[in-house]
Amino acid sequence: MYRDIWERLSDEDRPIILYGTGNGADKVLDEMAKRGIAVQGIMASDDFVRGQVFRGFTVKRLDDHAKELSDPIIIIAFGSQRSEVIGNILSVAGRYTVLCADVPVYGDNVFDRDFYEENYNSLQQTRSILADEQSRKVFDGVVDFKLYGELSSLTEIFTGKDEAFSNILQLSSAESYLDSGAYRGDTIDEFLKYTDGHYRHITALEPDRRTYEKLREHIKDLTDIQAFNMGLWSEDTDLIFNSSLGRGSSIDKCTARHNSTDRRKSSELTAVTCIDTLYKRRPLSYLKMDVEGAEEQAVIGGAQVIARDRPKLNIALYHRSEDIFRLPLLIHSIRPDYRLYLRQHPHIPAWDLNLYGV
Repeated sequence: MYRDIWERLSDEDRPIILYGTGNGADKVLDEMAKRGIAVQGIMASDDFVRGQVFRGFTVKRLDDHAKELSDPIIIIAFGSQRSEVIGNILSVAGRYTVLCADVPVYGDNVFDRDFYEENYNSLQQTRSILADEQSRKVFDGVVDFKLYGELSSLTEIFTGKDEAFSNILQLSSAESYLDSGAYRGDTIDEFLKYTDGHYRHITALEPDRRTYEKLREHIKDLTDIQAFNMGLWSEDTDLIFNSSLGRGSSIDKCTARHNSTDRRKSSELTAVTCIDTLYKRRPLSYLKMDVEGAEEQAVIGGAQVIARDRPKLNIALYHRSEDIFRLPLLIHSIRPDYRLYLRQHPHIPAWDLNLYGV
């Protein structure tokens, strides 16, 4: 049995084809190069092949690769939650060996066997504090998926958002809601769906200036709502924000204002605040946090309010390899009486893994 997917790929005699282009594929190719794993080609879905070149490879359709390469092994190097895309990936997996190389969205820690062994105690402690059997099943499945890249480890633990909102969060009509990483308002729409449009108050944060303007337009007809062109962090300050990745835009390398001498054109100074400032004099009952790798800092900046109010939690748990154990353990250290749940919503790779707390 291989120690992890990287060891397996290192031993492969079959040609390796990377499925995908873009930032995720760049990261996978860089990791393969570092480990001495050769790639023989790049593929994309039929509708996206235009003869383009990516990292020195002409991007081809799978059928074209199959004519040139015997029995290739295909590595997924992009992400999607769209059912038709997931269906297409699983269809390809029915004909070829398909694996998914897990690389972090942010940070440098790859979840390989060495990382697993180094953090074994924290991983086991996290598993032990989860509130139900489904959460432990999700935990085990995600860890296996990250180590070995087998799609079945992931698809077997998919559950929809309805289950989490209905069985775990059970939002009321009087929630005081903080949406951090509000983007264009889609998660506000989600919140309104599950509260039947009733709430006490909404605060929405979006650090990207252009996206913030679209958010403002989207919520203009709502009452008892305030929106800020800000990010969430462990303190009130200014940070460099890299807006080059669209929805995945983030605080750029956690660079503080006084270290901002080397800025790219896509980066700009952005104000950030913390939960303890926003809710110092008012209650918080529901916290949604999807802040592109800054979740740990954001929780640290909300420790007082989380301890005081014990808000319902909906926190993204997939941006950094260490998030799967560091965030649940941090929440547990602040309020040990939280019931913590993991749910993996349909997405390949495991980019829609959420931590729910009540």
